[in-house]
This record gives sequence, C-alpha cells and structure tokens, in this order.
Amino acid sequence: MKRNPNNTGLTRREFVKGMGLAGLAAGTGAIPALAAEPKAGAAKAAAVPKRKLGKTGVDVSILNLGCMIDTINNQLLLKQARNWGVTFWDTAEAYGNGLSEEGLGRFFSRNPGARQEIFLVTKLQAKGGDLTGRLDKGLKRLQTDHVDLFYIHAICGIDEMTPAIKEWAAAMKKAGKFKFFGFSTHTNMEDCLLGAAKLDWIDAVMMTYNFRLMHTPKMQEAVNACVKAGVGLVAMKTQGGGPVKCDSEAELKMAGRFVEKGFTDKQARLKAVWENPHIASICSQMPNLTILGANVAAARDMTKLSRADFDSMREYALETACGYCAGCGRICLAAVDGQVPVNEVMRCLMYHRDYHEPDLARAAFADLPEDVRQRLTAVDYARAEQACPQGLPIARLMRQAEEMLA
Repeated sequence: MKRNPNNTGLTRREFVKGMGLAGLAAGTGAIPALAAEPKAGAAKAAAVPKRKLGKTGVDVSILNLGCMIDTINNQLLLKQARNWGVTFWDTAEAYGNGLSEEGLGRFFSRNPGARQEIFLVTKLQAKGGDLTGRLDKGLKRLQTDHVDLFYIHAICGIDEMTPAIKEWAAAMKKAGKFKFFGFSTHTNMEDCLLGAAKLDWIDAVMMTYNFRLMHTPKMQEAVNACVKAGVGLVAMKTQGGGPVKCDSEAELKMAGRFVEKGFTDKQARLKAVWENPHIASICSQMPNLTILGANVAAARDMTKLSRADFDSMREYALETACGYCAGCGRICLAAVDGQVPVNEVMRCLMYHRDYHEPDLARAAFADLPEDVRQRLTAVDYARAEQACPQGLPIARLMRQAEEMLA
C-alpha cells in the first residue's frame, strides 16, 4: 500500500503490523517505528473523524484520550495524539491526585495554540465538597481559565444530580469556567442515562458501554432516550474486560476472525461501538504510542463490521459473562444491605487483571472508605451471588481483592 509522502498517518497495513509489535514493545520498552514522532515540518496526519456531541453542537474526535496516565512524563504521547487528530482529552482531579491535570497544563504551556485545538474535560467527585475551590485548583494545574466540558465524576444514581448541583453548574457556566456540564458513570448506567434524559441541564454523559452491553434492551432504551433529549454520549470501558478471566474457545475464534479481516479483536471492539452513530466518542486509556497508534488507525479505518462479526462478539460475550461485572451495582449493594459497593471492588480487580495496571488498581481500592475495606471478607455474599445476573463468584473475588489490593 502506497502512502502520500505528505501524510504522516498510518496505513491499514501499518496498524496491523504495529499491533503485532505491541507485545514486543511491552516486554522490552521499545517503541515500534509506526509510532515514532513525525519529522520536524512534516504535515499533520489526516484527522480522526469527528461527530456532534449532542445538543452542544460541537464536533469532537470520535477517539478521546483518557488521561488516567502519567501525562507529566508522556509529553510525546500528548504531542502525537494532537498530531493524529485526537483532540478530545479527558482528565480528572482523581487521576494521580491532580498530576494528570498538571501534565496537561505543562503541555499547553509548552505548545502555544494547543489549548485552542483541544476539547478539554475534567471531572470532580461531588462527595469531596468545595467544588468551586477544587475546580479552580484544577484549572490552575491545567494552566487554562476554563474547560470545555465538566463532569461530576462516577455517579451511581441520578439522584446525585441534585438541585444544588444544578445551581452550581449554572453559576460556573456563567463565570466561564466550563461551557458544558454532565456526569460520568460506570454503575447503574442505564438508570443514570434514563434520568439524564429527563434533565434539560445535562449536556453530556460518559458511561460504560461496550459490545457486551450495547444490545441489551434497557441500554438501548436508555441511549435512545438520551439521543431524543440531545444528551451527548461518550463511551468508556469499551473493551468489556472484567475482574475474572473465563477460558473460552470463543475468544480464540473471535480473535482469529478479525485478524483475517485486517484488524485485531481489540480494534474490532472499538469499531463495534462506533457503529452506533449516536456515540459521539470513545474515551480510551492509551498509555503508550503503540496503543494510541492502533486506536487511531481503527478510528480512521472505514471498514464496517458485518452481522456475522457482531454474532461472533455476542457469542464471546455470552460464553464469558461469568467474568464480567456489568455495573448493576444497585443489585449487589441491596443484597449485602449496603455494606460493600461490590461493583467498585470489581472495577479495582478489572484494572489489575484486565488493564494490567496494579498501581492504578491499588489506588482505586485505597479510595474506598476504610470501614468498607476492613469488612470486605466478613460480609455474607450468598444473596448477592444468587442475585448477580452474570453469575459472578462474588465472595471469592472479594477475598482475592483483599489479598491483591490491600
């Protein structure tokens, strides 16, 4: 495949080759040639496609750089993301206790004009209080006077979007500290989305959404309600990984199927989400240039998935459901009388086992209340296991979480 000499982007062949080198790079620390920094003066690559973010009317790149990474020491990755057209960046106070925001601020200070190109998001958890003071500190770390979109981080229910939060968001918009407002959620996502559709002051929502969840009737109902209300939708946790690894022939079959078509099963999972035109963007944690390059190439590749491709994914999802926590936290929380937020612990295990990020997993686990961590293995999970739609061995996983993460 020939390449335009003025284009520094990736050809279809290159991104498949790059993924073949990914394992080697992870083991040796080497960076594959495809992810090298463009030469000085080289033209920018063809941009990642864009979509409208709901009623905001803003076009955002369909690939969103999740900055739960070491941005301070990864300035080259930020430069390459911008160069490849990934201009939607997502950070939070909780990411490295502000270090992620600090790294982005350093990049903006060193690259004049970059801030104007980036659709910037930050997030705060409401439970920390003093939202205004903490937002101001975040803006100072980011070295900007505003963000484009602000989320209340990681809500579990729409009741957390209180009248007081509504008033605060309106005041911050008026003060010019952010343009748009919404929330992120990886717990009870469907109920949160249905609730958001009824609130005319929610501009956008970022939620867990992947090939395992996208076809369930309640998720489809929730997404459609938000689309009708003009709420912009950003997907996260799109790989559909879980706290346990289930042995399955379907995984090998699915991986082989997509390699024959010219892309990996991980890229196929992204493409499955992009098949829904109402998902404006995918927020992906891309900690190195190999993963960034592969995801950019997937975003720019126009190959559509077939019905048989989706059937293969559904087969895999069914066979491995026993290893995936679907985020329906209200069910297990009620079953243990509110003593342990089981799905939050499952998320920590997922970071460790599926993301291969033990430090991130331990940090997220440490954020849980101390009394919760202390009683983690003392709770009777029998009712929760009976109620779990996925059939997860909750008691065993809680013991493993204490052993691995405490």
